[in-house]
Amino acid sequence: MNYRTDRLILRPWRESDRQPFASLNASADVMRYFPKTLTPAESSGMVDIIEQKMAINGWGLWAIEEKSSGAFMGFVGLNVPSYPLPFSPCIEIGWRLDSPFWGKGYAPEAARKALEIGFEQYGMSEIVSFTALVNTPSQRVMEKIGMVRGEEFDHPALEAGHPLRRHVVYRIKKS
Repeated sequence: MNYRTDRLILRPWRESDRQPFASLNASADVMRYFPKTLTPAESSGMVDIIEQKMAINGWGLWAIEEKSSGAFMGFVGLNVPSYPLPFSPCIEIGWRLDSPFWGKGYAPEAARKALEIGFEQYGMSEIVSFTALVNTPSQRVMEKIGMVRGEEFDHPALEAGHPLRRHVVYRIKKS
């Protein structure tokens, strides 16, 4: 199922998305707040997992397409984290857009739609988002979509001393 905003289409993944997604995940700039860039095989494996979860849940991390150009931009959507967090169980909202689409308000626009889908269509009562403490661009998106800053924590998948280990959680409840 496709969901639309003024400028975007949130949709299921296509085979043709894999190559631009691999390029996005190989970009040091795009991945600067993640532990590492991804190989094409790792990126493709991520798409496989996203598609499996969407088939089971009906929701997940949708591919984002720019309406005006038809370009694949990245993803936005909802996910159940696969590792235990201090606030688990939870449903998180996340996004990853390629750098040509930064600074245009696309991430908040897509994220607002994903929140709407989660709350209205799937009856979720609370959605969280979390990121490395140094990732102020994502924190700004969280604030723009109405999320409230919560506690800081050490990400369990990152070892002590890792520069991205310290994270912060944001929350929003169905209103």
